[in-house]
Amino acid sequence: MLNMISHGGIPVEFFLVLSTLLFFIGVFGFVTRRNLIAMLISVELVLNAVDMNFAVFNRLLFPGQMDGMFFTLFSIGVSAAETAVAIAIIINVYRRFHSDQVNSIENMKL
Repeated sequence: MLNMISHGGIPVEFFLVLSTLLFFIGVFGFVTRRNLIAMLISVELVLNAVDMNFAVFNRLLFPGQMDGMFFTLFSIGVSAAETAVAIAIIINVYRRFHSDQVNSIENMKL
């Protein structure tokens, strides 16, 4: 059934493979990087993979409806707010510790 469904001539499997690659690249980047900005970019890759899955599965399961697209737009808005807050935190950490490495903030006190 998946082979016959396509979006503009591109089979759905290609979108799912791309989404899977984005997800695992994001997880790998988050686990292996110690730089706060690189970790934030990795989280954004994971969220973009989720957004792509929302859109693909909406097209696949409910072709005439827009529910998945609305979830995607809501998720993009939440991602933008999360990025703004994370960058503000990273800037404050850099001002305080003069480093954007995770190791520099491990000794923070309440």
